[in-house]
Amino acid sequence: MTHRLILGAPARQLLEAVTADPHGVVCAQVRAPGGHGKTALLRELGEALTGAGARVLTPWEVEDDPGGDAVVLADDAHLLPPERLAALRERVRRGRPRLVLAYRPWPRPDGLAELVDALPRVGPAVTLTPFGPEQVHACLAGLWELTPAPEVATFVAAQTAGVPAYVIRLAAALAASGGRHGGARLEVSAAALAGFTAELDELDPDVRRALLAAEAGLGLHIDLLGALLGRGPDGVAAVLAAGRATGLVGRDGQLVPIARQALAALTPTADRVAVWRRLTELQLDRRGPVLPLVRALLRAGPDGSDRSGGTDLAAAFEAAAEEALDAEPALAAELFAAAAAAGRPTLVRQAQAAALAGDLDGALRLADQVVADPGSPERAEGALIAATVIAHRGQLSRSAELYRWSSHGPSFAFAAIGLLGTGRPAEAEAALRETPPGGPPTLLSSAAALMARGVQASVTGTATGALSTLVQAAALLESAGPAVPLPDSPAALAGLVALHCGELDIGESVLDRAIASRVGGALLAARHALLRAWLELVRGNLAAAEAQLAAATADHTRLEARDLVFAAALGIGLARRRSDLVALHRAWPGACEALVRHPVDLFTVLPLGEFAIAAARLGQQRWLATHLREADLLLAAVGEPPLWAVPLHWSALHAAVIAEQPAVAERHVTALAEHSGHSGYAAAAATAAASWLDVLNGRVDPDAVEAAARGLHDIGFRWDGARLAGQAAIRTTDRRAMTALLECARLLQGRGAGRAGAVAAEPAPGAPADEPALSARELEVARLVLDGLTYREVGDRLFIAAKTVEHHMARMRQRLGCASRADLLAQLRVLTTGGEGGS
Repeated sequence: MTHRLILGAPARQLLEAVTADPHGVVCAQVRAPGGHGKTALLRELGEALTGAGARVLTPWEVEDDPGGDAVVLADDAHLLPPERLAALRERVRRGRPRLVLAYRPWPRPDGLAELVDALPRVGPAVTLTPFGPEQVHACLAGLWELTPAPEVATFVAAQTAGVPAYVIRLAAALAASGGRHGGARLEVSAAALAGFTAELDELDPDVRRALLAAEAGLGLHIDLLGALLGRGPDGVAAVLAAGRATGLVGRDGQLVPIARQALAALTPTADRVAVWRRLTELQLDRRGPVLPLVRALLRAGPDGSDRSGGTDLAAAFEAAAEEALDAEPALAAELFAAAAAAGRPTLVRQAQAAALAGDLDGALRLADQVVADPGSPERAEGALIAATVIAHRGQLSRSAELYRWSSHGPSFAFAAIGLLGTGRPAEAEAALRETPPGGPPTLLSSAAALMARGVQASVTGTATGALSTLVQAAALLESAGPAVPLPDSPAALAGLVALHCGELDIGESVLDRAIASRVGGALLAARHALLRAWLELVRGNLAAAEAQLAAATADHTRLEARDLVFAAALGIGLARRRSDLVALHRAWPGACEALVRHPVDLFTVLPLGEFAIAAARLGQQRWLATHLREADLLLAAVGEPPLWAVPLHWSALHAAVIAEQPAVAERHVTALAEHSGHSGYAAAAATAAASWLDVLNGRVDPDAVEAAARGLHDIGFRWDGARLAGQAAIRTTDRRAMTALLECARLLQGRGAGRAGAVAAEPAPGAPADEPALSARELEVARLVLDGLTYREVGDRLFIAAKTVEHHMARMRQRLGCASRADLLAQLRVLTTGGEGGS
């Protein structure tokens, strides 16, 4: 390898000066930590001098040069014995300074300091620094005689921090393992670490202990290392300087990554554990953080967690669990369990950690264990955790009972939310008047009180007041972070209220902030993500809704009953809006399972409405009959609050239309009209419902339909608006009205008019002016073609010939005035949006 290609500017200048005048003045210092290339540079200098006929000696050969003409290259001068340093000083004193000294910053024996001071200042000392990214790339190219892939060079630079010796060492290992081309073999292998054996064996014991402390993640803190090493500040500073001089510690004061791995792999476990345990004791005594140390002890296996070493590991595990609770609740639960196994049980905190991590089975088991113990002083706290878990499983009534029994912290406010959600407003008001004994108001208790008042306002007050109160509660909890197990979050309730009253932008904002702040931890992560997906669903952003649903349900086994209901309803809603009957059938069994696992409450009105429409579409109304009756009774029990009733009436209207139940549809239209003054959404829904009824009865007023559709669009319900306009276009006998409504549907759906819209602006030549846009059979054919079936498959499904299907498609293209098949399919997607009967 040609080292001069990757030398820094000072080293390169020294080499060029010596090469240009090998018999002139040669006097220089080269200073750098271990592994930075001092030996390589001296080797280059020696070859250049020898090649020019100059004589080169080592410090052990100076007596062989009485004339002083030779150049002495002194590598590792910091390790030279005093007599050799004295001999070099004497040579300099006699005016024979043809000498290049290479040494580490530490140690600095007196003899070396005197020698450095005695050297003539021919030029600045040469300081070797780590390679930058370009130098790493050049080094790898020279070693491998090929251009390394960018990801390989980046990996090597990151692992070695650019220390030249480590770059060369890792490059050799990658070449041997086939990792120089990247891919799965791009790793730090045992072969790459083996080269550190000698360096680690030569470390001073105190330096080794300091580096082991750094490996555990505590860094190199002088006060803590002083207690560990039994040294004062000056002594610790000397140890740290020695550690940095090895090259194992980077310029940022952290262990170089590959050196950290070598230290872990090559140091006996017993040595590492002994240091970590002593540090743990010191940190516990001074109330410092112990999580990095305990994490390291856990990684060490039985040797690390064995109690025979004298460390109070139970206390350490508990302290580390408290530190981990906020960011890593699953680890906190594991550490609380380890503390309990070591004789320090903290069941309530362990249950809290398990709940925050999403392990509701474990949380409920632990909490129930505490509640069932008459002698436990933490029964109230245990009941609080149990009530929270049960709420996530849809049992709001039982959860409220436990909260009221607990009488701890925010329990009465949470009980009120459950009581309101299950149709018991008087009991909820009584719970809100109760105050837990003792304790100052906290962020949690204040937020819980606002949550309860917000839900109460959603039943007895205005949508704006309810939403405002819940958003305020959400803002309070954003500061509390994720380490608070909640039955529901104010952000989720605000998102629900926003969906129910058409304030979608506010719902989006509050949910996004809750997701960013990780409010409620893993326990509420799916809840927030599912509601966020629902916002996209009602807006008609189906791809975004689907992506968010997939992310929220990636680990489907961890979803609790409430989240399963929303996830199943989202899947149903996506299939329905895409007119995908196959997907609707496929999703229905999961929806039925979610339904039977979750009782009806106020907070599941939205998914219940989606299930009702899908049941009507599939002829499965029997599955919903009981749930819909219970929903009606629930709404009656809380006084038929418009905010919660309107979405259910809106969905029930469409279910009735599909099921051909005109009397039922009329009842829901009337109910929506009665609630129209409650909110913008209620007004838009009432207007659209009346328009739907007219359209389905064959009375299509294009202006009224467009106004109603735009009203839905203006509050964010773009898909519903486009669907109304599209279905009206199908049913009108006025060709001009059809094309205008079709264009309106396209615009509300977020699609530009495009060529298809322009072509469809006028009726096709010869088309009768009083003929409906598409017949029922043509709509049936269109849906199947859009589902991806071939003409033959459509024919088999409908018991008609493939030629007949082709004839239907040609006729639709002519009647819609489409210039191409692509235009036709685009038009058909609009016309068939929503499925049969406007669903």
